[in-house]
Amino acid sequence: MAKAAASKAAAATAPASSGGSRTLWKGAITFGLVHIPVGLHTAATAEGVDFDWLDKRTMDPVGYKRVNKRTGKEIDRDHIVKGVAYGEGKYVVISPEEIEAVFPKTTQTIAIERFIDAAEMPFIFLERPYFVAPTDKSDKVYALLRETLIATGKIGLARVVIATKQHLAALVPSGPALVLNLLRWGDEVKTLDSLKLPPAGKKSVSAAELKMATQLVQEMSGPWNPGDFKDEFRRQVMKLVEKKAKAGKAQTVLEPEEEAPQASGDVIDLTALLKRSLGHKGRADAKSAPKTKAPAKKTTAKAAPARKTGTTTPHRKAA
Repeated sequence: MAKAAASKAAAATAPASSGGSRTLWKGAITFGLVHIPVGLHTAATAEGVDFDWLDKRTMDPVGYKRVNKRTGKEIDRDHIVKGVAYGEGKYVVISPEEIEAVFPKTTQTIAIERFIDAAEMPFIFLERPYFVAPTDKSDKVYALLRETLIATGKIGLARVVIATKQHLAALVPSGPALVLNLLRWGDEVKTLDSLKLPPAGKKSVSAAELKMATQLVQEMSGPWNPGDFKDEFRRQVMKLVEKKAKAGKAQTVLEPEEEAPQASGDVIDLTALLKRSLGHKGRADAKSAPKTKAPAKKTTAKAAPARKTGTTTPHRKAA
């Protein structure tokens, strides 16, 4: 049963083909005496909006200078050293030779140190994915590792050095591919100690509330399709940029619509909220159902309250 579930989950998350993509890194997966030559390929792209600094008088690009924060004067590269903050207002200077001496040694291996149950890995640790593809006729042993991970429901925890930086990573089967997902180190994830959270367990909610919430979740459930979710802010901005560019204009004023603020001081009636959610879902289903002719009935609709809008200005790129 666990094997079937793992296979189904892997198939559902199968990545698009990376055929023709540039190999970013070449090395090998190693565990025990097993050695699998592989290459890494980019599995994700950043598609956000990049706001550059410009001089509004001439529309010239604005660069970044090395400036002494106390004097405000620009300084030469030769006068810059690297320091690490140690106490308030104090720094310890580290020389290039000292930094080089402690750089992680490049071994060109994805060295698996442990296998764990896939369900044990919290999403909060996942940081950046890479597709892993076999090289040098390693297809058979690559497939063996992939199928073994699927059959056992395990993922591999490994260390890998990429661009002089050592990473902890998870090797995860995803459809026909293995994916190497770089992880945050344990001390990079904050604890929950500072948060005031309700106690875990069903005692914190009533049986009726849990039943209605479960029903709502089931009604709103559907298959995972990444194409259903898009970055609407980026899409609207690029649409506006294209329109302005075709009109020959050099400046753009963005006025995205703001949602009305939610009141934070009111006590939420969870039962009523769930009932309204279920009722809203039922009305939406009724609207999408085939319409049949019925006798006309006069109704009086109440005017909806005016929606508040505002003006926001996008943040400039950090220096």
